[in-house]
Amino acid sequence: MRVVVAEDLFLLRDGLVRLLEAHGFEIAATAGDAPGLLTALISERPEVAIVDVRLPPTFTDDGLRAAIEARKRVPGLPVLVLSQYVEQLYARELLADRAGGVGYLLKDRVFNDDQFVDAVRAVAAGGTVMDTEVVTKLLGRRAREEPLARLSAREREVLALMAEGRSNSAIAQRLYVSEKAVSKHSTSIFTKLDLAQSDDDNRRVLAVLAYLNG
Repeated sequence: MRVVVAEDLFLLRDGLVRLLEAHGFEIAATAGDAPGLLTALISERPEVAIVDVRLPPTFTDDGLRAAIEARKRVPGLPVLVLSQYVEQLYARELLADRAGGVGYLLKDRVFNDDQFVDAVRAVAAGGTVMDTEVVTKLLGRRAREEPLARLSAREREVLALMAEGRSNSAIAQRLYVSEKAVSKHSTSIFTKLDLAQSDDDNRRVLAVLAYLNG
């Protein structure tokens, strides 16, 4: 599996490269700034890109914007954002794009290499991987806006876990409730948000995030 890694800090970039190579990934290219990232993604067209949000030249949201631009030119390009920050505006734009796998992890919440490698493979396969803290911030920003404000506290918990890509069974285990209860909450959530129900977990996540972006 060919990977492009974008990280401005040499030691972290080198560490990511070594970790990925140790797990059988091929490093197609690395980039230390946003222009280099965009060039690499368009020319290499990797199976997945691992992207830091804050890259040179401005160290604001250059990396994320470069990834979004690359996905416009290479539709469906899988992107896993790995950052210390949640950049809400562009994160919503990236996550609302229904073409290709997407993910957003926080650096200080990746606790082992298996967790990280599994996330890379899931995104490359077209899945959605979200850190809980990212989901909380994306949901929290619109907490007082309609129709999200219609949701009960429990429904918001279920929605946050849905956006992490969890199945009804996994949500039930996490919240210590029955699957029937989760199904009931899910139906209520989709009704209140005017979203069509789907048994496909990934499409469920993308539908919720698309709504949040709207």
